[in-house]
Amino acid sequence: MACENRLKKGLRDGIPIALGYLSVSFTFGMAAAAGDLPTAYALAVSMTNLTSAGQFAGLSLLLAGGSYAEMALTQFVVNLRYALMSVSLSQKLDKSVRLLDRLLIAFGNTDEIFAVATGQGKPVGSRYMFGLIAMPYVGWALGTFLGAAAASLLPASLRSALGIAIYGMFLAIFIPPMKKSGAVAAVVLTAAALSCAFCYIPALQAVSSGFVIILCAVSAAAVGALIKPVPETEGAP
Repeated sequence: MACENRLKKGLRDGIPIALGYLSVSFTFGMAAAAGDLPTAYALAVSMTNLTSAGQFAGLSLLLAGGSYAEMALTQFVVNLRYALMSVSLSQKLDKSVRLLDRLLIAFGNTDEIFAVATGQGKPVGSRYMFGLIAMPYVGWALGTFLGAAAASLLPASLRSALGIAIYGMFLAIFIPPMKKSGAVAAVVLTAAALSCAFCYIPALQAVSSGFVIILCAVSAAAVGALIKPVPETEGAP
C-alpha cells in the first residue's frame, strides 16, 4: 500500500487543528497571566508540552505551590492516554520512519493529531506527520503568547466562552465519520455513555480523570473491535 508522506498535505490537514488550538491555548495563556505567571514562562510551558488537560492541571498545582511529586503524578495520570495513542499510531506509521522521527512524532501526538493521522486511508510517513504537527504546535504556542499578553484586555465572559472551543473541535473530528459508519457511532456513543457514568454515578466519581479517559477509550475500542474487526490484510501497512 502506498504511503502518505507529503509535507504540504500534512501542513494543510493541520490548519484546522491549529485554529482550534489557538483559541484553547489563548485561554491557557490568560489563566497563566491571571496567576501572575510571566508570559515567557507560560510560553515555555506550551512549547514543551502539547496537552491542554495536562497544562491546565499543572498550572493549578503550580499556582497552588504543589510539590514536584504531585506534579509528576498528576501529569502521569492525566496524560496516560497518550501511551495508548502512541502505540496505536506506531502501527499506522510507514516502516521507513526512523526511531528519531518516531520520538519527535510522539512528542507532538495529541488527540486531534492522532485522530487525523489514523484517519488516513494508508500508512503515513515522517514528512506528513511533521507537517501535521507543525501547524498545531505553532497555533498552541502563539495562542498562549497572545492570551497571556491580552489577559487584562478581555472581559471575564469572553474568557470563559473561549474555554469551550476545544469541544467544538472534537465534534468536527468525530461527527463526519459517525455519519458514515455505524461502528464508529457505536464507539463514540459507548465512550460518551461510560464518561457520563463516571461523572454521575457516585461510586465511580472517585476515579481520577486520567484513568477515566483510559477506561473509556479501551472499552469503546473493544466495542468497535467486536462490532467491526479489521482483517489483518486490511490493517497491515
